[in-house]
Amino acid sequence: MSESEKNTILEMLERIGRLTQAEQWTNDLNPTQLAALKYLARANCFSRAPSHVADYLGTTRGTVSQTLKALVRKGLIEEVRSEQDRRSIRYDLREGYERALDFDTSIAKTVAQMDEDEQQRLSDSLRHLLTTTLKMRKNRTFGMCRTCKHHRIGVKGNAHCALLEVDLKPHQIKQICHEHATAA
Repeated sequence: MSESEKNTILEMLERIGRLTQAEQWTNDLNPTQLAALKYLARANCFSRAPSHVADYLGTTRGTVSQTLKALVRKGLIEEVRSEQDRRSIRYDLREGYERALDFDTSIAKTVAQMDEDEQQRLSDSLRHLLTTTLKMRKNRTFGMCRTCKHHRIGVKGNAHCALLEVDLKPHQIKQICHEHATAA
């Protein structure tokens, strides 16, 4: 592939990102607030600290702190202090947060119109691009619990996180986790 074609791919990815963000000024949220809310909606209860949100979004803790405060003011999330360590906080979703996420961008509509084979090829290519980029940057993968090397199935068929030594509820294995490590 020529250098020109490689540059074209990068330009297309950047343009898709910009076009999508331009459409995300919606429901009284800016794109960063929307991205943080989407993350919190997918993250397990162990992965909702401000530092986790910052790591996932690839932004500073200061930016995320202001973003989370804005989402609290808007009544979409709430701050929860740890009982064990009062300095430790996480953010939980509040009732009605779903309304803020209830819209589709043009890119989402376009992907929905693709056939399953096209969607799968695109998903595989983007997953490879993302995971390779994360490795190069030494960033965390934030994968789903069920794909993590710490995920175990207990004697009774229950899911268990061997890293945190906690049993997982069925819905938690489909959530993303800050501690995720790709299974070998």
